Amino acid sequence: MKRFVVIVLDGFGIGAMDDAVTARPGDEKANTLRSILRDHPDMKLPNLERLGLMNAYGAESSRMKMWEDANFGKSELMHFGADTFMGHQEIMGTFPRKPDVHPFQEKVDAVAGHLREQGHKVEIIEREGLRYVLCDDFVTVADNLEADLGMCYNVTAPLDYIPFEKEYEIGRLVREVVTVGRVIVFGGTGNSMEDLWNAEETKDHAFIGIASAKSRSYEQGYQCLHLGYGVDKNVQAPTILTDAGIPVTLIGKVADIVANDKGTSISCVPTEACMEHTIHAFRHMETGFICTNVQETDLAGHSQSSSVYRQILETADRGIGELLPLLTEEDVLLVMADHGNDPDIGHSKHTRECVPLLVYRKGVAGKRLGIRKSLSDVGASVCDYFGVKAPRNGISFMGCLKD
Repeated sequence: MKRFVVIVLDGFGIGAMDDAVTARPGDEKANTLRSILRDHPDMKLPNLERLGLMNAYGAESSRMKMWEDANFGKSELMHFGADTFMGHQEIMGTFPRKPDVHPFQEKVDAVAGHLREQGHKVEIIEREGLRYVLCDDFVTVADNLEADLGMCYNVTAPLDYIPFEKEYEIGRLVREVVTVGRVIVFGGTGNSMEDLWNAEETKDHAFIGIASAKSRSYEQGYQCLHLGYGVDKNVQAPTILTDAGIPVTLIGKVADIVANDKGTSISCVPTEACMEHTIHAFRHMETGFICTNVQETDLAGHSQSSSVYRQILETADRGIGELLPLLTEEDVLLVMADHGNDPDIGHSKHTRECVPLLVYRKGVAGKRLGIRKSLSDVGASVCDYFGVKAPRNGISFMGCLKD
């Protein structure tokens, strides 16, 4: 049996990156773990402690100490900003290209023209001097108003009136002519165009879009796919592995944002359910790769609640504790994060922080991975472990784990 499990504690940073002061001013003060420990000094995560969390953090708390036998390191982020979507693309081996940041106003004509060239019906909607696109009567293309403004565009539709597959094809055409970080294609059932019009909002006299929560898209039948800038699934670990006949299972939010056409993708949010799916998949897998995203840590950061963050970490830690005894000498477990989300920094956005790399392999102890320059080192290590070709980006650290 050869199995490699990656558990991503979304938003669980361990200290600001050196470039945070210039890349994201204000984030130089960020340290997600420090904030949680400051608010809850009695927090105890015995399994993460055993895996080397405090070693990677670089300090001890009153209840958690450094672990001599731990295999640990930490990683910087190569992608621009601090983003879950691009963080996971980077983990899987994508070389991140820096996207442009600009309002949809600058791309309305290019998007409309490209859609018309491909045979679609296009109408330009104008409100308060701002424009966006209506395609095929039911698909809106406009600014994303929830993320940092100018970084994403939304493609939104009521799915009772147009199939998600058709909406997605429209989104792919939009992706071909825009250079922002993400094009997010989503919709739900049970709502109508009237609900989308009622959710129309403007911000800063420069951005216009359909407010996602107000559109009623989330209420039932919700489907969503993210199209990233410069993302090619064919050079990522899941596609490389499945093309080589190695099973891949993605669990949690990673199932929604990473391509896994030939593998198994299980979308879920509750941490306990994510860990149960992980353990079940592991027990029933003779060989293969599992990646699980624990999203509720990130949601706790967004809600600026260190107490909820602590509860989610404790739940994840218990799940990790159930998984550890199942691992054999052939298996590898890696616990990491994709960015930070400091609950005490004073805003609800992600924070540009280094993340822990905690590795367990039975019989291997005291190994140091150092400071990795890219999250892609994980994808490269997974491919190295299975003896398949490397992804586009990343340097394997499997050599550091030799007994």
